[in-house]
Amino acid sequence: MKPLAGSPIIILIPVFNDWEALEPLIRALDEKLAETNLNVDILLIDDGSTNAYDRCGWVKRRYLVVGTIEILELSRNLGHQRAIAVGLAYVQHKRRCEAVVIMDADGEDSPEDVPRLIDAFVSQQESRVVFAQRARRSESKAFKIFYGLYKAVYFLLTGAKVRFGNFSVVPYDLLPKLTVVSEIWNHYAAGIMKARIPYVEVPTKRGLRLSGHSRMNFVSLVIHGLGAVSVHSDVIGVRALVAMLAIIIVSMAGILVVVILRVFTGLAIPGWASFVTLSFFTLMMQAVMMALLFIFIILSNRSNLVFIPRRDYENFVLSVERVYSCH
Repeated sequence: MKPLAGSPIIILIPVFNDWEALEPLIRALDEKLAETNLNVDILLIDDGSTNAYDRCGWVKRRYLVVGTIEILELSRNLGHQRAIAVGLAYVQHKRRCEAVVIMDADGEDSPEDVPRLIDAFVSQQESRVVFAQRARRSESKAFKIFYGLYKAVYFLLTGAKVRFGNFSVVPYDLLPKLTVVSEIWNHYAAGIMKARIPYVEVPTKRGLRLSGHSRMNFVSLVIHGLGAVSVHSDVIGVRALVAMLAIIIVSMAGILVVVILRVFTGLAIPGWASFVTLSFFTLMMQAVMMALLFIFIILSNRSNLVFIPRRDYENFVLSVERVYSCH
């Protein structure tokens, strides 16, 4: 790995009640990154944790390359995506670094992959976001089925494919662009794709949890999926509008066929002709109403005030505490 000049790498980790997993996670990160010439600082985003576990009690050792560990406490629980947005805006505003590594606290983003992602970051002249592409998942079969269904619906609605999550490396020089992307407030990865920020992907295998149980259940997956879909609301609105127009055209064609058969031919038309015509007309009017609704949604989204992480993040920062320093 080519040494990065001067400033450290900041590892940003959103945490919600996963404090027990942090000690083995940071120990593993420290051991893997000790093989490099990197300086590492760790920023933990406390996303409104509710458990009574001592969030500082696990800092019991000296680390090899970890210089500092800080905890940024949010004033309320925001969810992983918004916690990441706040953390990125904080780093861009308050810190200086070479890059930000974003990963989960539970160990499913493997510490072994961090040096590989940083290698890819360096090979891209430190100019692109590097995402960890999930080559293989470790969840249950039921979760994999629902996740596959989510990816299919996401592609159908947006035309984009889901291949990666939050685990990534962000160049510091891209933070001024990224922290004004309002879409990362709802979904970090989808926001980067929507803003056309350049990125590459590195295949990885999802790791195993270091402690506790996964909190990603069916409801969480649906909420996560809706957040990703909402980033592309304008695209979905246009696609739905086109679909409604297609239904209107088909309905009008159906009514026209029934009228032609009834008026201009000698074919015997059974009694259901009027029913079919009424059904087509009802379907057409519903499609018209839906089309008007989607037009209204698209226009309203363009006029609404949006959350800008760089401008608004401080409203959610309760405190910042340094819990470890090598100096």
